[in-house]
Amino acid sequence: MTISWRPDRAVRRTVLALAAAGLTVIATGAILDALWLLGIGVWAVIAAMAIELVYRPWPSLSRLR
Repeated sequence: MTISWRPDRAVRRTVLALAAAGLTVIATGAILDALWLLGIGVWAVIAAMAIELVYRPWPSLSRLR
């Protein structure tokens, strides 16, 4: 199923970008053995998951008809 409503796409893009950045920071922290980078990366992934779970868009007017 494709997402056609603009705010849905924007939130989806934000969640994917935040998760990708978090995973990149986690991998960098693991390679450099930097615990603070691991922590930042984990919190970024947690934030992405929370946004995905909490965000409920308002239905568009065309869906209500």
